[in-house]
Amino acid sequence: MKLSLPAFLVPDERAATVRTRREGPVLHVELNAPASGNAVTEAMLDELLDIVAVPDPEVRVLVLGGAGSDFCLGGDRTEFGQWLEEDPTGRGIRVAGEKARRVCEAISGGPAVTIARVQGKAVGAGFALALACDLRVGADTASFRLPELALGLPTAWGGLLPRLIHEVGAARVRELILTGRAFDAAEAYGLSVLQRVVPEAGLDDAVAAWAKPVVRRPEAALRVTKALLNSYTAATRLADPSFLDAELMASVAAATRRRPASGEGAGGSHS
Repeated sequence: MKLSLPAFLVPDERAATVRTRREGPVLHVELNAPASGNAVTEAMLDELLDIVAVPDPEVRVLVLGGAGSDFCLGGDRTEFGQWLEEDPTGRGIRVAGEKARRVCEAISGGPAVTIARVQGKAVGAGFALALACDLRVGADTASFRLPELALGLPTAWGGLLPRLIHEVGAARVRELILTGRAFDAAEAYGLSVLQRVVPEAGLDDAVAAWAKPVVRRPEAALRVTKALLNSYTAATRLADPSFLDAELMASVAAATRRRPASGEGAGGSHS
């Protein structure tokens, strides 16, 4: 007779989808699922939360990047579909959506200065992760897209929408979301989605050029200055109902599943 171990004794053989590298006060965090374009899964969100939810006080700069050709192609739609199969009311989407909000809030609101290092495509949830960072540098070949509406979903992931409207402006954001079109690094720079554009081979040098002076700043002054920047930014927003993102995403996904839409967005693996 074959005996099986209790679940809590079985080793977890899943490969890590996030890896880290520490260089003194600089922490490099890399989305590490290049075969899927670094699609955001619940496991990836859990790993990110383990890193950013309780920040190391010795870390002054956190650099967020992605392995492979693309920064992040968005949420894993296969997993999304599985959640709806298991619970058509969207409970799994709510749980993951709440984790996404916590990850993005920790990236934007934590004491470390955060830098997004973007190459290839940053789509949907990947766009949101990059935008949550204080500073964003992209390769001149990078591109961005918000395809949620074409997929029958609201743009409600990780607090993306209020931050994007504040950084870019409502009129431009309205056009990007309603059309779902891709835009390149030059346009992203013009919209302040990126603050710097360099050849892909120069991304690491650009990140280092930002990180080097930041880590020399007195710790208390740096921490308070980032808190002030976040506070003044929040004060200029008319509203920030991002705590509703998970509920909105789950409710619309459940309704869309009951009434399948045809046309654009029917295929693919990521949002």
